[in-house]
This record gives sequence, C-alpha cells and structure tokens, in this order.
Amino acid sequence: MYRPHSPPTEGELRYGVDENPPSGLSWMLAAQTVTLIIAGIVLTPAIVLRAAGLPASLEDGVIFFALLVCGITTMVQARRVWHFGAGYILLMGTSGAFIAVAITALQLGGMKLLMTLIVISSLIEFLLAHKLVLLRRIITPLVGGTTIMLLAVTVMPYAFMQFQPLAEGEASFQAPLVAFVSLATILGFSFFGSPKLRLWAPVIGIIAGTVLSAYFGDLDLARVREARWIGVPELTVPGLDLSFGPHFWALLPAFVIVTVVGAIETFGDAIAIQHMSNRDEVPVDFRTVQGALNADGLGNLLSGLLGTLPNTTYSTSISVVDLTGVAARKVGLFCGVLILVLAFFPKVSAAILSIPAPVVGAYILVLILLLFMHGIRMVARDGLSYEKGFIVGMGFWLGMGFQHKAIFADRIPDWLAPILGNGMTSGTMVTLILVALLGLRRSHRKSVETHLTEAAMPQVEELIGHAWSKNRNWPKSAVEKLQLAGKEVLLALLEMRDQASEAPTDKLHMEIVTSGETVELSVGVAPLHHDITDLIDASQSGKPMGMSKLPFQILGELVEDLQHYRYFGLDYISMTIRCDDSDSPGDQETKKV
Repeated sequence: MYRPHSPPTEGELRYGVDENPPSGLSWMLAAQTVTLIIAGIVLTPAIVLRAAGLPASLEDGVIFFALLVCGITTMVQARRVWHFGAGYILLMGTSGAFIAVAITALQLGGMKLLMTLIVISSLIEFLLAHKLVLLRRIITPLVGGTTIMLLAVTVMPYAFMQFQPLAEGEASFQAPLVAFVSLATILGFSFFGSPKLRLWAPVIGIIAGTVLSAYFGDLDLARVREARWIGVPELTVPGLDLSFGPHFWALLPAFVIVTVVGAIETFGDAIAIQHMSNRDEVPVDFRTVQGALNADGLGNLLSGLLGTLPNTTYSTSISVVDLTGVAARKVGLFCGVLILVLAFFPKVSAAILSIPAPVVGAYILVLILLLFMHGIRMVARDGLSYEKGFIVGMGFWLGMGFQHKAIFADRIPDWLAPILGNGMTSGTMVTLILVALLGLRRSHRKSVETHLTEAAMPQVEELIGHAWSKNRNWPKSAVEKLQLAGKEVLLALLEMRDQASEAPTDKLHMEIVTSGETVELSVGVAPLHHDITDLIDASQSGKPMGMSKLPFQILGELVEDLQHYRYFGLDYISMTIRCDDSDSPGDQETKKV
C-alpha cells in the first residue's frame, strides 16, 4: 500500500484529521482504500439474493443502490452534517451481519418484508445515538461480542454452500481446489505478509482463485461483456409492506438485535479512529460516536427505502489510517465520492459478480472468521471473570442449541419458533437476561433529576445518604469523602456555569451506582463550553491549580478515576471512589487515591 514521505514508521501520523494533504495524494489513497472494500459492498447483496432464490435480474439494481448509499454515508461520516457523521475517515459498506436474517426475510415475505424490517430497525440506531449515555451499561462489549460470535455461526453455512461444482460435468476436484487455493492465499498473506500486505490478502486471494478458475475454463465473463461501461441499471424500488403481518413481528427481534450489534461495532470504530487520527492523546468525544451512529442509521434507513441491504462502518478504515499515516477527513470524502461514482460503472460490478462461487465461498469464510475473532476480542476487552465467562458460554451454547433445533424443538410454540429458532436471537436474549441478573446481584443504582443551583446540595447529600443506607459496612471516613466529592463536583459545575458565555439550561442529572465497596458517581449537565478534560488532567497532576479551580483540585485527590464525556447536548462527569478502610485520612496522607 502506498504511504507518503518514506521511510515511514508504522503508526506515525503524517496528516491529522483537520489537516489538508495534497489532492493527488488524497485521490491515490482513496482509490487504494476503495479497492480493499468494494468486493464486500458488491458481493454481500448478491450472496443474499442468490441464497434466497431470487432472480438474478434483481442483482444489478440492489447493488447500484448499495454503492449509492455507501458512497453517500461515507461522505457524511467524513464531513459531519449537523448531528450526522463522525467527522473522521469511517468507510461504510454493506453489512455482513444481516446476511442470515435478510435471507430468512426474503424467503418468508420477499423484498417488501425485508425493506420494511430494515426501515423499522434502522430507527433503533437513532434511539441508541440519542440515549447513548443511558444505554452504556446495557449494551456492553460482553453482549455485543457474544452476539457477533453467534452471528458468525449462523452465517457460516452460506459460505459452505458456495463450495459446489462450478459447472456440470467438471472434474470433481476443481471446485475444492479453487476454494483451497483462494483460502490458502488469503491465509498465507495474512499469516506471513507484512502489515501492508495483510490488508490486501483478501483481494490477492480472490485474484488467485479467479485465475485458477480461468485456467480450468470455468470463468464466465458473459456478464462483463454485456454490461455497459457507464450507465444506470434497470431500477425497481420494492416499497414497504405496512400490513405488519406475523412474519414481520417474528423477524423484528432478530433485525433489532443485528442492528444493535452493528451499532456496537460502529461505537468501537468511532472510538478507535479518534485515537488513530490525532497527534496528541485526546479523550473520547462521544459526540463523534453519536454522529457515527446517526450516519449508520441514516444509511440503513436509505437502504430500506431504496431497496438494498443495510450498511455499517468497515474497520478497514482504522487499519488504513494506521498504515498510511493519513487521517485527513479529505481522504474519507474522496473515498465516498469514488464509491458513489462506481455505482454508475456497471462493468465494475459485473466483474466482481463474475467471481466464481468457490472463490466467493473462501472470501465469505475468511470474513466470518474475522467476525468471530472480533467477537472474541470484544468479550475479552473488559476482562473475562468467572461470571462473565459463564454468561458468554451459556449464551453462546444455548444459541447454538436453538440454532440446530437441539433444544425442545418440538415443544416451542409456533409463534415463538422464529425467535428461538434463530441462534443469534435466542443466544443474545439469554446473554442480556444473565447480564441483567448479574447487575442486580452486584450493584445498586439510584438517580436524581434536579437543577444546577446551590439549592441542589441537600438532594446530593440525600442521594449519597441513600447509598450509605444500603452499605452500612462502609467506614465513616469513606462516606465523608463521598459526600465531599458530591459537593465539590456541584461547586465546580456551578463555577463553570457562571463563567459560561452562553447561559445553558440548569437541568442536572446525578446518578450513584454502588458495587461492593466501589462507587461510581455520575453527573450530567447541559454543555458548559469549558474544556473540562484539561481541568481533570490538571487536577490529577498534583500541581496547584488556583482558587478558582479548587473544586477540581480536591476531586483529583479524592477519587480513583475521574472522566469527562461529551455528548450532543450533554457534558457528563464520571468518578469512581473506593469506600473501604484503605481510604482513611491516614492513608490519604501517604498516597493519592
């Protein structure tokens, strides 16, 4: 992969997100990046339509709309429009997570049912973005990782279906050999290639398998010859089925779950790209995450209205930025333009659709393996304790059992069969229930809605007193420290509000969560237009900050962890405090907690 200004150092940032690289360089990097993802955008809809038994005449229109939507949303991700878009390079492509549920929807109700489910479930993503601060404890990496692993299990059979003879009368070894060469090439470059070559491994594997098929005489290029160089295919917008029949309600939970899983992936990508695209270490800006989720939801909504599969962010974006050292949003904008333009070049899509089935099967197999690996990483992200391991194992294996109809298949009511018959849906439901039960056992939560005034002080004290009433084993010194932290954060926010050039609303949300001897105190207020993160960093440095910033100085000494999160319309401060004997005044003299 081309990288400017050699010799480069891996991970070195050449152009930050707000910088302006030369246009020639930007177009070159955009072309390379689009080459890496174009196969996924084009092949995924074709795989779904073929597996569902729909006529091949639909493929061109569905793929045209897929490229159109992916191009538009990639540009929106690069150039934020209002609350839509991350403002970073986040490439959008057709989501492989929807393969299994989309095939089922097409088989049960055709294109109209599928599009209706996509449109309705896309609204969930807007809700997730809007309520991100409230849902962060429910939609955890543990739940998302388990669901992604189950997704891989449910989709894998469709990869194996591609390993069939290429044509009647051909030698029995040809299809397996083509699949093996494609897979071996991809794995070889992935295992033994440099970081740059690993990105190209799927493309090289597809080329190797296609060349071998051509050698055997099994490469059919009739579709490429018939396709026009420039043009628009015959388009059919299927519309929506608003009757909301039994098939709709049976499949809706599965579509909602897959949408949530896609949102979790986008959540992770939006955080990772922020760390990758700035020269200095910056805290996570959750407005970027919300913008990425909104753009993702917009893509899904447009996909359903136009008649194609939903899209999602591709993690390739992060790898490309890391390798090239170019994070300028200008490159992301050019990527979106190229994807959009390719929609009007039918020969490109026709060439990709002419890739032989065994090669496509090997490509899907690797894609699903990467999906499964991503799920494992998500589960392990926050550590795998005994309880978490139990939850993951129970959710995964019960999902497998329901998927293969090995658990009470003959006793499940007909109305429940579409839900429990899907391993991803049933396994995710089990995981969510167990996570909720674990949360009930381990923690106690209470919140208060009030106004950001000095009159709120008694309510803060009452909230902390309620937490103490549930944990009488806390020493008095720890409770006093907790009360002091609550008062100081309120005083700090009042000081910033008084200094704000724009008068924000005075709504205040405070929540306290106790888990054993650990307390998380969270405060949410309207944006105060202050760089709170800098104040927090200074408070934890141990250096004097001056009288006006004394509340933050005190907080830095009291708490174990102090974080600031920015959301659209909300500044959020979260602090973690230990309430045990180690926090006595004597200990605080010898160590900073």
